[in-house]
Amino acid sequence: MLAYRALFNWARLPVFIGTLLAEPVTQLVFFVYLGRQLGVANDTFFIVGNAVLAASKAGVYGGTMAVGNERRFGTLGNVLLSPRSRSAVFLGRALPYAANGLFVAVFTLTVGSLLFGLDLPVQSLPGIAAALVIASLTCAFFGLTLGALGLRLLDVWLVSNIAYVLLLILTGVNVPSETLPGWVQAIGDFVPVTHAAEAARLAAAGADFETLAGPLALEAAVCVGFAVLSALLLHVFEKAGRTSGSLETI
Repeated sequence: MLAYRALFNWARLPVFIGTLLAEPVTQLVFFVYLGRQLGVANDTFFIVGNAVLAASKAGVYGGTMAVGNERRFGTLGNVLLSPRSRSAVFLGRALPYAANGLFVAVFTLTVGSLLFGLDLPVQSLPGIAAALVIASLTCAFFGLTLGALGLRLLDVWLVSNIAYVLLLILTGVNVPSETLPGWVQAIGDFVPVTHAAEAARLAAAGADFETLAGPLALEAAVCVGFAVLSALLLHVFEKAGRTSGSLETI
């Protein structure tokens, strides 16, 4: 339990509940009512979309902490002295953040469905579950990519804050992608959540697995891409930091 609490820097249970459970639900409620007021889309669009997006908070900030906190707390040297592959160590750290993101996404979907009376067909659940699992992994590796920047930047939290907010815009979870400018849609195709949200919505609408295979495969490709990119950045920035002697400089 102590190690788990250290993953997200929370010391008391109310902090965990407020940050990772209450905030995604209140965000979902806000956009459902805003969507109703503006007539943008139905409740299902916002409930499913925001449930998938809920996985991003644990992944983005958790992945950033996985690397950034080692430097912040002065323990990075101990990790780098280990004979084990640093890429393997840090990529492995993405897994608990992904698991936590999945839990938060399922919690948000469940609460949102209960609040607004969304009745999901039983046959849609495997497709939605697959979308949530892949989205959680993608967000964790995306966060680890941002965390790798912490080996060179003094304020990596500014980058992660901006990245998290941009996901609200780029992924189409609260604004239908087809209404966004073409260049925004193009960027959105290469960030986490976009394709997973599409797959989850298709599953909620009763689509078969063949229809879901395309968006799920694209999300998986983005996941692998960020995993490779994070490993590459960790290697490159570690080498540069060793050369300049700035690995633990805050």
